[in-house]
Amino acid sequence: MSIKQGKTDVILIGAGIMSATLGTMLKELAPDWEITVYEKLAKPGEESSNEWNNAGTGHSALCELNYTPEKPDGSIDITKAVNVNEQFQLSRQFWSYLVSKGLIHNPQDFIRPIPHMSLVEGEANVAFLKKRFKALSAHPLFEGMTFSDDPEQLKEWIPLVMEGRTSNEPIAATKSDAGTDVNFGALTRILFDHLERQDVEINYKHAVQDIQRTPEGNWEVKVHDIEHNRIEYHTAKFIFIGAGGGSLPLLQKTGIPESKHIGGFPVSGLFMVCNNPEVINRHHAKVYGKAKVGAPPMSVPHLDTRYIDHKKCLLFGPFAGFSPKFLKTGSNLDLIGSVKPNNVVTMLASGAKNVPLVKYLIGQLLLSDEKRLETLQEFIPDARLEDWDVVVAGQRVQVIKDTEAGGKGTLQFGTEVVTAADGSVAALLGASPGASTAVHVMLEVIEKCFPDRKNAWAPKIKEMIPSYGVRLAENPELLHQIHAETAETLGLTEKEPAYR
Repeated sequence: MSIKQGKTDVILIGAGIMSATLGTMLKELAPDWEITVYEKLAKPGEESSNEWNNAGTGHSALCELNYTPEKPDGSIDITKAVNVNEQFQLSRQFWSYLVSKGLIHNPQDFIRPIPHMSLVEGEANVAFLKKRFKALSAHPLFEGMTFSDDPEQLKEWIPLVMEGRTSNEPIAATKSDAGTDVNFGALTRILFDHLERQDVEINYKHAVQDIQRTPEGNWEVKVHDIEHNRIEYHTAKFIFIGAGGGSLPLLQKTGIPESKHIGGFPVSGLFMVCNNPEVINRHHAKVYGKAKVGAPPMSVPHLDTRYIDHKKCLLFGPFAGFSPKFLKTGSNLDLIGSVKPNNVVTMLASGAKNVPLVKYLIGQLLLSDEKRLETLQEFIPDARLEDWDVVVAGQRVQVIKDTEAGGKGTLQFGTEVVTAADGSVAALLGASPGASTAVHVMLEVIEKCFPDRKNAWAPKIKEMIPSYGVRLAENPELLHQIHAETAETLGLTEKEPAYR
């Protein structure tokens, strides 16, 4: 087995949406830097970023009920919803910049306008949704959201969902036409095509096996070139680990103090995909419901209009499950291999705390096709099994760590950046809202890892993201201006009429 050695400025591990975003931003900020990418699969965007492995929702808290919890006093906490929406606005601005500069040619290749809706049934849930609507619609970021508990209005909005509904339970929905469907797989491929044109070295079928500090303080990665069956050693001043579920094991290999006392819990998923064009054409929205008791937030059921390969699709799910793999293409030993002396107590504490979650996942794993159909029929009463196929979605590794609020072994449902104290290495862990907030997350990486360049880079960042450093929630005029401009640039101004 031959050995190859090399040196570069930046190494990006994993060819998903996070590395694509960071690489694209760094090439705009420091065009002369040498960037090298290593991806163990044959193409970019094949794991978590792939369009069949995520919901394709531009997460902006317009429909996701788990972002607006009810407080003990009965009021609605919209803090997280506001933050997630703000973060998605950054992504819209950056994508708009790329389109306006000709770096992305056709935004419809990856983003489309789709109404976002929340749908609930039952008196208590309708009361919750009404309070949520009042709290959100009064905020500038959620202007234009509408609420209805009138079945006739709902039949206009979502005829497929309302037809054949015999329950006498109260039902209500909110609707926002500001929602989007985002094909993160297509966007990832577009960005990597752009990076290749910018002379970024992208190595597919290259699996990173180890990461070590060099005596000079740089980082050396040991890479297996799968195609030529050779080992390579490459050094860089900065490494970003954006390998989806594979990020945690690689972060652990760095040995940085920040990697200690962190574990991961993998959750798998399935989607039902409609194969009947007549059914597909009778629905035009992303409709999110409420999570079942004990279900993790990313298992909130939703009925989604999607555009994949420019074709309108209809998906329902996700159905959660358990696999010890950290990636779809991973190993059954991933989970056990992630348990280290420094995180074993954290992992054990989490196991004791999350027995209901484990029971829920096992229950989901054992669901028959008929049981899945029963869940779908809560959304589409007339759904028939023969109209739907099942696809396996991506693996998500939820972060487990010790926190002040939750104590030992707290399961974190969200996206998290871990950086070395000197900023020389960063890793992205966690799940939703993930890809939707890639630009916000990468700005965080840039600020933490290149603080000495913050002032010099600020004008260019402002050019790419005009609201950088400003809270849009506190600047309604700027918000309206940016929202209108990005909608026009990204082709989000035309609304497709709902089926009548």
